[in-house]
Amino acid sequence: MKLIVTGGMGFIGTNYIKMILNGMLGGVDSLVCVDSLTYAGKLQNFTKSELKNFEFVKLDINSENFLGKYFKQADAVVNFAAESHVDRSILDTSKFIRTNICGTQNLLNLCHKFNVDNFLQISTDEVYGSSRYKSFKENSKLNPSSPYSASKASADLLCLSMIKTHGLNVKITRSCNNFGAYQYPEKIIPYFIMQALKNNKLPLYGDGKNIREWIHVSDNCIAIHKVLMSNSKSVIFNVGSGVRLSNLEIAEKILVLLGKNIELVEFVTDRKGHDYRYALNSRKIKKLLDFETQTTFNEGIKKTIDWYSLNRKKY
Repeated sequence: MKLIVTGGMGFIGTNYIKMILNGMLGGVDSLVCVDSLTYAGKLQNFTKSELKNFEFVKLDINSENFLGKYFKQADAVVNFAAESHVDRSILDTSKFIRTNICGTQNLLNLCHKFNVDNFLQISTDEVYGSSRYKSFKENSKLNPSSPYSASKASADLLCLSMIKTHGLNVKITRSCNNFGAYQYPEKIIPYFIMQALKNNKLPLYGDGKNIREWIHVSDNCIAIHKVLMSNSKSVIFNVGSGVRLSNLEIAEKILVLLGKNIELVEFVTDRKGHDYRYALNSRKIKKLLDFETQTTFNEGIKKTIDWYSLNRKKY
């Protein structure tokens, strides 16, 4: 398979490419990584020897004319490219519309134009909105709360429209919160680790009781690859772990593992439109694609803390 990975210098994309290079994810003969290298995408995520094993192209996913030459030769596309931080989307929605909606549509158009009949859109559980009790299934109503999640829901709908309109082979994965190495430290886990390492306060929105489901990035990458390589007729796959923790529990775990004082937790004014709880029903991917998580949360959080402790100067 000749694969294009967009947004491959970001958090999940980096881990996905590294797992391909390390032989953990098979079936890829050649790989082109497209990334515009925004603040969260870093070329230094890869060593010089790793960069020799795939082609890197510094381009925005809205660059239709320049991307065409790569799509002419591709068999499949995995789209990780996205603006993804909720707080940033509240401050400036325009970048999220341009990348997450317009950029995705451009990639879909290129797939249709050059007959690339395998497109995988990396989405998020946030498109379903918040739920206090139930777990969302793939056919649950989309009810996004933030400009970020609204832009991702819009991209999902564009993907579905390409199936009906043009018969394009498109699939979507909606994962819960990812954690692990190479994540830009604006998201809660790497941010809290970095703050704790400096003995700074860990600011928690509201009462800290908002709940998220967590999966180690390596497990999500395995799920993504299973979907990409699958001949399943199902289009949308939830990717979750069943591990649901409050933000306060996350902060406390990090502080305990680092041997820091719990008093470093500081409660601050809540985020606007803050969703209370995300939870996924992931039975479909387990049943149809035999997917099971391999890294427990406790194992993953220890590895993540160790990685940021060693690489704190890079971030």
